Amino acid sequence: MIGLISATAAGAAARDRLAAAWPDRTRVYEGPAGEAVRAAFAECDRLVCFLATGATVRLLAPLLGDKAADPGVVCVDEGGRFAVSLVGGHGGGANELAHEVAELLGAEPVVTTATDAVGLAGLDTLGLPVEGAVAAVSRALLDGEPVVLEAESAWPLPPVPFAGQGAYTVRLTDRAVQPRADEVLLRPPSLVVGVGASKGASVEEVLGLIEEALRDAGLSVRSVAELATVDAKSEEPGIVAAAERLGVPLVTYPADELAAVSVPNPSDAPLAAVGTPSVAEAAALRRGGELLVPKRKSAATPAMATCAVLRRPGRGRLAVVGLGPGARDLLTPRAAAELRRASVLVGLDQYVDQIRDLIRPGTRVLESGLGAEEERARTAVAEAREGHAVALIGSGDAGVYAMASPALAEASDDIDVIGVPGVTAALAAGAILGAPLGHDHVSISLSDLHTPWEVIERRVRAAAEADIVVTFYNPRSRGRDWQLPKALAVLAEHREPGTPVGVVRNASRPDESARLTTLAALDPASVDMMTVVTVGNTATRNIAGRMVTPRGYRWQHAPEGAR
Repeated sequence: MIGLISATAAGAAARDRLAAAWPDRTRVYEGPAGEAVRAAFAECDRLVCFLATGATVRLLAPLLGDKAADPGVVCVDEGGRFAVSLVGGHGGGANELAHEVAELLGAEPVVTTATDAVGLAGLDTLGLPVEGAVAAVSRALLDGEPVVLEAESAWPLPPVPFAGQGAYTVRLTDRAVQPRADEVLLRPPSLVVGVGASKGASVEEVLGLIEEALRDAGLSVRSVAELATVDAKSEEPGIVAAAERLGVPLVTYPADELAAVSVPNPSDAPLAAVGTPSVAEAAALRRGGELLVPKRKSAATPAMATCAVLRRPGRGRLAVVGLGPGARDLLTPRAAAELRRASVLVGLDQYVDQIRDLIRPGTRVLESGLGAEEERARTAVAEAREGHAVALIGSGDAGVYAMASPALAEASDDIDVIGVPGVTAALAAGAILGAPLGHDHVSISLSDLHTPWEVIERRVRAAAEADIVVTFYNPRSRGRDWQLPKALAVLAEHREPGTPVGVVRNASRPDESARLTTLAALDPASVDMMTVVTVGNTATRNIAGRMVTPRGYRWQHAPEGAR
């Protein structure tokens, strides 16, 4: 929960904007500022104070304790010009909150955390539990000193500029080891604990068994990703409470699925009780991995709980990112976040140039020229299979005539795939032209490099006969100059010569150009590969210089009050 505190009418107005935008995330604290800050500090995860920074510091000073536990605090000035991350930038989430608040209020985010200021991913922001000399190793990274990554397993980490050798170390491990004075430990969520329990088993017995099994195997409890059990035990209080205390999800499986898992220590007792010869081992092994701790029983007499521990291999992460049509303000926040998240970026060289300033230090960039789409897709998938966090970029939406389909044709279920949508060229052009896509519409690429012209022509003819608005991608190049005239001729068999046609080149870019013409007047020679051509249907009109397709055929003839 985010506590909101203000002391003046101007602050209250901005405060109320946040409260209205985030009704489920915020709580307004009324009354004197000092009392409100104290109450919010005790009850909330983060605070936004619409107060002067000096006043906020004085109110916070006696409340501050441990930076790992204190809430993050953002301070917004009376004029709403700046959102300052004041306390708990990383651990308390204030840096991220400052950006969110600034975006909503139209303010400037102010983040002074050293790593954020220079674009480095902070070691405590990598999404993994961290131990050891975080400050010293972070300072070494900031100073350009070599820091070595020792990864005991592959894991899709965000970018950090690691070196081959150096005095400082970041070690990725799920083993129960203590960090050296010059070392940071990162704990990957690689351990799955399968759990079985008799009815009425206490949380102390279940949790004690888990902790003992991990300790004896030399494994860190901070790397436990989940507890797993059979569906029949999904509400067993001791198991549910153990998962809550560990702060991990409880995953359950049907008995018949667990019965199909081959285990080293099957038993008749669980088979009779819940329908599977194994609960703990089978639940741990259900999704694959290395069994580190076979089934063991709790020490109580009679034993009421069993557990088994498995190490799950790290899964690479492939984000297929649409960059939009070119303008930076049409790059979505989610796309920008994925670019910062990636340790490997794969893309066409000219698209990489568009977003090079967003790439964090330590990101490995693999760029290539036109015509290497399949090679880029294979490269991105191969890098993800190596355990990296990969961003494969494309213009517009990566799933529309771009990199998503060749990449997903290569990818199997051994990596995680995240799709990040982008604003397409058709949408960007449509917004410039007016509202040409107000009813059914279709996009058709006129490039016959990968699709036979006979197939393309059949699709154009179907769209023409169905009276659907058509946007042509890849309409004309120096080597392909006859396809657009042919496609327009097919449309002309079913549409009037005066049908509106919109022509937009480099939509949203500095050299953007747009014009509205007609099906009969369009000169194909004026079109190139940077252009999209949108041809209206029989209902599309030129209204005040804008291309408009009504929402429906009945709608355009309805009385004014019925629209």
